[in-house]
Amino acid sequence: MPPSAITVGVLALQGGVVEHIALLNRASTSYPSTTFHFLEVRTPEQLSLCDALIIPGGESTTMAIVARRLGLLEPLREFVKINNRPVWGTCAGLVMLAEQASATKQGGQELIGGLDVRVLRNKFGTQVQSFVADLKLDFLGEGEGPFRGVFIRAPVVEEVINGNGSGNVKVLGTVKKPGEEADIVAVRQGNVFGTSFHPELTGDVRVHVWWLGNVVEALSQRRKERGLVVGSGKNDAVEAA
Repeated sequence: MPPSAITVGVLALQGGVVEHIALLNRASTSYPSTTFHFLEVRTPEQLSLCDALIIPGGESTTMAIVARRLGLLEPLREFVKINNRPVWGTCAGLVMLAEQASATKQGGQELIGGLDVRVLRNKFGTQVQSFVADLKLDFLGEGEGPFRGVFIRAPVVEEVINGNGSGNVKVLGTVKKPGEEADIVAVRQGNVFGTSFHPELTGDVRVHVWWLGNVVEALSQRRKERGLVVGSGKNDAVEAA
């Protein structure tokens, strides 16, 4: 049987779209039995072709306004919260995936939701106060070295809230600046993953490899329930007995 095909979209309204796709292409070589297609998403029709989605950085208020004008906001909510597709948001993408946000512009902003958290926008200040920090990300695997996190006008998770999401919010990473409390910068809840930092702006492919592995696993389970098994990088896709 030929390898299964998975289409991963990158929401192409702002941010490091090209950079994400470049690292996704590199990460996909870790799963040779799965054929990946990577797609820039600007319309509901393009979103409907996707099995999973990355929402990159940018300016979250602007992204929400553009998504609304393009007729994408409600399809995105359905993709994340009803269809439960695997989704990863980086920086502004994390803000968009939160159920609540603090320090929004006057009048607030629309969110997609999916993560039962409240985020604080621009926790570390302006663009000139951007920084890089070594992060200990245990989910990457035992014995893995630190991950170089790039923080640009980054949000943080300031509170996990009670919600109706799928499962509990898991804290996967924190950062601590000298003289300050540790801040939550990576979380996961069910099908939704969010990071305050920008893995796409590094040459380090490990987070993309890990996330693609989770996409393969989630879609394997989904398709297995419908009589198919998705290739996992070790075994070709086969019809379930």
